[in-house]
Amino acid sequence: MGMEDKIFRVLVPEDEETEIKNGKRKVNKKKVFPGYVIAEMVMTDDSWYVVRNTPGVTGFVGSTGSGSKPIPLLPEEADTVLKRMGMKEPSKADIDFDIKESVTVKEGPFANFTGTIESIDVDKQKVKVHVNMFGRETPVELDFSQIEKL
Repeated sequence: MGMEDKIFRVLVPEDEETEIKNGKRKVNKKKVFPGYVIAEMVMTDDSWYVVRNTPGVTGFVGSTGSGSKPIPLLPEEADTVLKRMGMKEPSKADIDFDIKESVTVKEGPFANFTGTIESIDVDKQKVKVHVNMFGRETPVELDFSQIEKL
């Protein structure tokens, strides 16, 4: 509709969910906010009209009534959604893990195990954690999002 200069991107926030079934790993996409779409746009009367009258659009979060324009997400809120989708890399300031630090695994096959960080790869967003399993130290490579500080 000729709105490329006003409507930049439209996203359906999704997370990747790893499922192990019959010994095989399968990655599924799961909608973070089912039924919701995020639009990055310049709010003008024309762009608002196009979005509001798109088939399937029934309402807007942050809109106070019929025809009123919605309140935009704060930059921090948008960054959180983009990071969760893997579209925006966390900055080095967002990574506050240190080598030899004790952490808990939040998700995956080693969920609820505790371990010690042995190495950090900032570029790949991964850490190598030695997890104590059955009395033995086992090295496990995990994403930053899969661990949290004790």
